[in-house]
Amino acid sequence: MPQAEAANEPGATRAPGPGDGRPAVRLDRVTIEFGISGGQLFRAVEEAGVSVGAHEFVAIIGPTGCGKSTLLNAAAGLLLPASGSVEIFGRPLSGINRQAGYLFQQDALMPWKTALDNVAIGLEVAGTARSEARERARSWLARVGLASFGERYPHMLSGGQRKRVALAQVLIRDPGIILMDEPFGPLDAQTRLIMGDLLLKLWSDDRKAVLFVTHDLEEAIALADRVIVMSAGPSARIIGDFPIALPRPRDISEIRVEPAFQALHRDIWHMLKGEVLKAYGTGKIGGEA
Repeated sequence: MPQAEAANEPGATRAPGPGDGRPAVRLDRVTIEFGISGGQLFRAVEEAGVSVGAHEFVAIIGPTGCGKSTLLNAAAGLLLPASGSVEIFGRPLSGINRQAGYLFQQDALMPWKTALDNVAIGLEVAGTARSEARERARSWLARVGLASFGERYPHMLSGGQRKRVALAQVLIRDPGIILMDEPFGPLDAQTRLIMGDLLLKLWSDDRKAVLFVTHDLEEAIALADRVIVMSAGPSARIIGDFPIALPRPRDISEIRVEPAFQALHRDIWHMLKGEVLKAYGTGKIGGEA
């Protein structure tokens, strides 16, 4: 599989953005393959189409190993499709997606830097003066509920606190697109609820485009405007696209008991269940046929 270039195509006079009225992310008939032993190719994703509006929150869900993170990496410019195209705000993506911030499942914090410096570093690298970067970082730490934790190092923080620092680290750069790969997966159930509510609160301030990968169907429905369902791999495809017409703002812990939420969960799980069974190579879950 070809490798992504180091940067976007030179010569552009102005970076595209949310005001252009085009989808923030558009993956059109994207097929992604990886080389394996013997010179053969493994087809991870086949002709997948995903579109994310400039102010839309879209979640992708599917069985383990179906290529959800692979699609996210294509949107980030970390992988080049074997066929199909990736567009960012209407322009073909060539190289790393400079319009996007990426929140990974595992912490990407530098252990030798304080929480404050971890948040500020992205601005400093981009040329912002250290004093200004640190001031803005303090503001963001306050927004994620860590105003008094700026001088603590990552090993002095809980898992949820580290995830808050990582979220501030991404959002301080004001990306037009936020890519999130199972960001709350390592957290306990209670902390996941808190982080989900915090994410929605921050997102509601300016509604960036979000492409959010998760294994948790309840999380996907509670957070998103749309839930996209992928089939089991290999050669995974998009098999469902469900609008989530639940009112905002949402309280994640409360909305799950609403009849409309439960109906959506039932409908999406009806499609997803068979793909999960395929992924695990069995015909039943918990004794069901």
